[in-house]
Amino acid sequence: MDLITPAAPRSAEYGSDGQLLERVLTPYKPHCRYLKSATVTRQGEPRDGGRVSARGEFGIPESCYIDDTGHFNSVEFNLCFNQLVYYLLAKSVKERAMWPFSTWTLDEFWARQLPDILIVDFRSTFRRAMRGRAFWGEIDVVGMDERDGDDGSIALVSTLCRYGEEEMPACHGGVRLAVRMTRTRAA
Repeated sequence: MDLITPAAPRSAEYGSDGQLLERVLTPYKPHCRYLKSATVTRQGEPRDGGRVSARGEFGIPESCYIDDTGHFNSVEFNLCFNQLVYYLLAKSVKERAMWPFSTWTLDEFWARQLPDILIVDFRSTFRRAMRGRAFWGEIDVVGMDERDGDDGSIALVSTLCRYGEEEMPACHGGVRLAVRMTRTRAA
């Protein structure tokens, strides 16, 4: 059964939503809110070979955990990935742009954002140094699968991502998420 509603066209671009972005970044300490704006693009359905993508503009005025290394590093890569993928998923819920999140409400997403979205595989490769003060990042959802897990249904989300300055990519990676689709009730 296809859960994509007629409100989710096969191809669409969703502009930056400042209120949604502010809410997505709420769990982060103010000095760790690196994502400044983002757009989401839909080209078909990831489970059927299509892509849902996000492009974000970032700024890291200073590291939140270490003296200035002078370059963008793997910790910042991970933090930026988290912020952009949370925005991509929240926007997908709001616009009903990607199965299986098209069945959620935003209130469900906010309740699940931290406890139910887990990184299960993370790879990053750095090709050149990047300062990281003002840069772009992109995430493509390239695969989606649903499986039964110990706590109910789990969506496995495969992504590719990259970051760079100006139009020159500096690093890339692949991240796989496991998203609990069914909530467990407290005993």
